[in-house]
Amino acid sequence: MNGVEGPVTASCKPLRGRNGGFSLIELLVVVAIILIIAAIALPSLMHSRMAANEAGAAESVRTVTTGETTYAAACPDIGYSATLQELNTGALCASGKNIIDDVLGASDPSYKSGYQFVYTVSASNGVNIIFTVVGLPVAPGISGNRGFLSDQSGVIRYTLNGSTPLLSSSALQ
Repeated sequence: MNGVEGPVTASCKPLRGRNGGFSLIELLVVVAIILIIAAIALPSLMHSRMAANEAGAAESVRTVTTGETTYAAACPDIGYSATLQELNTGALCASGKNIIDDVLGASDPSYKSGYQFVYTVSASNGVNIIFTVVGLPVAPGISGNRGFLSDQSGVIRYTLNGSTPLLSSSALQ
């Protein structure tokens, strides 16, 4: 014989006209489906990210407020710290070292999770007796919507539009 055993079947015939890959139309349909799913999921993802940034900003304002209370108790001759960096470095009062983290205490103003934190202090007779800390979104509507403020009273106040809250603004529950 000629080395071929048995009859040639249809499954042994080479394919003609089709390589076995995907057509351009099939690939475009898959890409369109992926884009539709991404368009549905992206706004939800962005909203979740903004909510997380806002929660982090409120907690950072609370951290600074609590840290200032600790600092004032440990350093009664100074009162509240002069800067956010002092709450981290303890340069003026050794008991004030590492009260807040390196990110919040890196500079004044400081930036964390899409928010800018500005700290101000007022002194009387050489002792810092009043402070405010304000957390505002760097890009309102993108990094967050709410602005936060706290002072020595410990009450955190907020606005819904990212503007600077006032002492008469709604209190965070």
